[in-house]
Amino acid sequence: MERSLFLAKLLGPTFAAVALGMLLNLDLYRTIIAEGLHVGILFYLSGFLSMLGGLAIVNLHNRWQMDWPVVITVLGWLMTIGGAIRIVLPQIAIAVGSTIYSGRVSAVVAALTIGALGVFLSFKGYMRRS
Repeated sequence: MERSLFLAKLLGPTFAAVALGMLLNLDLYRTIIAEGLHVGILFYLSGFLSMLGGLAIVNLHNRWQMDWPVVITVLGWLMTIGGAIRIVLPQIAIAVGSTIYSGRVSAVVAALTIGALGVFLSFKGYMRRS
């Protein structure tokens, strides 16, 4: 449980800050994301870092019990898979990213989803009484 709490305290506020930044600066973030999808080294680096972070989470926290820590495990696997796809199949990842972030509504939905995860993990990490 200690690892779950540590990772929730790490990921929760980070996700919440990213979501808040996206919502407050939606057009700027859409531009940043669009540019990042077309600058090869940035795209590759984001895949490399995502895969590295995801593998760190999976190796430290591969828990599949049906309780809240499974959210962290799933995020670790999604980061690993997403990073691997950006490294191995960048054309597909660019197409998917362009589709997701092409519209304002989809960017808002992504920000709200990230924000909800951030609030949930922050609550579990910081408000949980042991």
